[in-house]
Amino acid sequence: MISPHFPPDTSAGTHRVRLLAPHLRAFGWEPTVLTVDPRDYEGRLDPDLARLVPEDLEVVRCRAWSARATRRVGFGDLGLRSLKSLRRAADRLLGERAFDALLVTIYPAYTALLGPPLKRRWRIPFVLDYQDPWVGAWGKIVGGGRNGRVDFRSSLSRRLAGYWEPRTLAHADAVTAVSQRTIDEIVERNPGIGRIPHLELPIGGDPGDFDSLRHRPRRNPYFDPRDGNFHLCYVGTLLPLGFETLRAVLKAVARLQEIDRRAYQRLRLHFFGTGNQTSQDVPPRVAPVAEEIGVADRVEEIAPRIDYLDALTVQLQASALLLMGSSERHYTASKLYPSLLAERPLLAVYHSESTVCDVLAKSARPPTARLVTYDEVDRAECKVGELAEQLRQLIANPTYDPSAVDQSALDQYSARKLAGKLAGLFNTVAQARQEKSGAAK
Repeated sequence: MISPHFPPDTSAGTHRVRLLAPHLRAFGWEPTVLTVDPRDYEGRLDPDLARLVPEDLEVVRCRAWSARATRRVGFGDLGLRSLKSLRRAADRLLGERAFDALLVTIYPAYTALLGPPLKRRWRIPFVLDYQDPWVGAWGKIVGGGRNGRVDFRSSLSRRLAGYWEPRTLAHADAVTAVSQRTIDEIVERNPGIGRIPHLELPIGGDPGDFDSLRHRPRRNPYFDPRDGNFHLCYVGTLLPLGFETLRAVLKAVARLQEIDRRAYQRLRLHFFGTGNQTSQDVPPRVAPVAEEIGVADRVEEIAPRIDYLDALTVQLQASALLLMGSSERHYTASKLYPSLLAERPLLAVYHSESTVCDVLAKSARPPTARLVTYDEVDRAECKVGELAEQLRQLIANPTYDPSAVDQSALDQYSARKLAGKLAGLFNTVAQARQEKSGAAK
């Protein structure tokens, strides 16, 4: 399982393989994780996160080119910096032992380029896992320019993705992705892969992460949960196409001031990790919008990404949790399952076709989970009144009722259950390769 990001790295991509790999043994597969040496990560390192990785999980690490050096020539992407050393380490492992399957997870996307040559040389089934779309809105309607506009670098990135994705998928034996819509869009771009197995594999969570925090609590430096205020917390990146949803929420806060001044005064709306980077100079994304709408006195934003266990601590101690989607229909929330495990009331605002809506409808009932949806006709800005009323009711009665949560529906998003599905896919591709080899002989 090749994943450049892995604990103690605190980047979002670190959790896909971290969550799945430890449970594969229960389904007959012995995982080996190939990743990058911690010295070559740019983000923060968290030793407590590394302690969540079982000691008996085999993790092989290799060095990557220095980000400081590569940025001088125009790139810092971990996938590019580690590509050569990951290939060398993978060749060594595959030469020493017989492996039955190879999984490469993206992001970073360039790591996917390892799949085809490793498959050709070692005759091993290759599974490509999508945590995010390889070819998405980036470089088309949003980018790294001013105010999220498409710039040269984001446009070039999209063109390269459009070139490499079909050439990589042509060698894949199976595809997994966090949502069925992501898979559908991949097949639409690359019709030929409709013939190979594909599996919807959401990013779930592990109850053990929360159990660890309950036994060894971390200090919450961001707010005092016992100060009598209502702390509504959003944890995660604010995507460029998520600003419409954000505006609707903040306009609802402004409306709340009109309909219930006392509730407005109690509300503290916290945003954590909106910038998706760990550097302290990440510009705020929420604060300028809150200032514009006139609710800056209710909003606190920590734009740099906070550590995973700090994020879980925030969720455990929040009065309620805010989940927001974007105008992209494929959008799924990697924080959804952890949010449900935190056992706090939820207010979720999503496009009606997001898979989040289906998950919430099956796993949690109001008022424990409050869902406000929008679409192309009734856009998010049309939901301001409904959102304001939901906020008012939530602050008045922040109910979390365990009986309103369907644990059996929730269980299908556990790391163990998802690992079982992945193991089933591994069985399929390994058997197909054996049959093909036997026929050739």
